[in-house]
Amino acid sequence: MAEEGKDKNDLAEDRTKWAEDRTDWAEDRTVLANERTFAAWARTAMASTALGLGFHAVVQKLEPTWLAKAGASLFILIGIGILAIAQANAKKVGERLDTHGVEALRQSRFRLIAAALATACFGVLVIIWMLKG
Repeated sequence: MAEEGKDKNDLAEDRTKWAEDRTDWAEDRTVLANERTFAAWARTAMASTALGLGFHAVVQKLEPTWLAKAGASLFILIGIGILAIAQANAKKVGERLDTHGVEALRQSRFRLIAAALATACFGVLVIIWMLKG
């Protein structure tokens, strides 16, 4: 039965408004999921860099020494690659979405975070190659 004082058109308009709100909220959740996904990939990149550092620490006495450094470098470069891909994907998804009730991270922030972490990874790489032995 129709609510008292409302005709069928009013109820249909209410349902349409609710459906539009649910769609907006879903898009907001997708924006937030995009940010969480970027953060997860950034953590994975840092783990790859830590793995490279640990690899070097374990096998640093290996002869020739460049072999241990090359193995560590591989993990670190994978981490840098993960950051680049994560930033590109976050940008691509973010550009397709509109926010309604949440404030999304600006695309330039994804780039800044990825660049800062990639620079840190590269710094670790340089330090490993500068170590003697």
